[in-house]
Amino acid sequence: MQIQDSQTLDGIAILATVSRADRDQLARQCKWRRHAGGEQIIDSQSETRDVFFVVGGLVRVVNYSMSGREVTLDDIGPGGYFGELAAIDGEPRSASVMAREETLTAALSPEGFATLIERHPVVGVAIMRGLARIIRQSTDRIMDLSTLGANNRVHAELLRQARACSTDERTAEIRPIPVHSDIASRVSTTRETVARVLNDLARDGVVRRAKDALVVLDMEKLERLVEEVRGI
Repeated sequence: MQIQDSQTLDGIAILATVSRADRDQLARQCKWRRHAGGEQIIDSQSETRDVFFVVGGLVRVVNYSMSGREVTLDDIGPGGYFGELAAIDGEPRSASVMAREETLTAALSPEGFATLIERHPVVGVAIMRGLARIIRQSTDRIMDLSTLGANNRVHAELLRQARACSTDERTAEIRPIPVHSDIASRVSTTRETVARVLNDLARDGVVRRAKDALVVLDMEKLERLVEEVRGI
């Protein structure tokens, strides 16, 4: 999908309470840039401190093990933001960020970011909630890596994605279809393991592959597969 050229921050969620005039002024302070799919936007350990708003497209936050294995931390779409940690504490970047497709970003300097929070405390509260979400997700991930086998980590990741898009808590359609390598990167396993787990779930009637989605037919059973191992 083609990204429009208009340089507006109207779609950025954390700026929803900021007046239109202040958003327009903020947009003029930003450095706007288009990124091709696969392009690196932030390099881990770099000294840059800008905060990036995702105006259009999709980015992936990743880190790499000593062996070079890619570990996916998050995907951020239109309306999201990234880079706030370095702007807050002045330390080097904690992860790399890549454009997954053509992406339009607006980069705000750390000084501009600090001024934004000072003038709009509600934005600061939204930032804090975002950081709390990251901490909770990291805690869950550490527990899963410490306590679950590879098969169960795949179950847990599918359940997380299903809950995010379910409308009735019984079934879900995950769109687009999760790529095996993406799931493997998120849960620190192999693509072969992911393929095997998905085949087993399909055979047991828990999931079904549709044309453009992975349909979770029985979220309750998927939850049991995860909770029985977690001991919940």
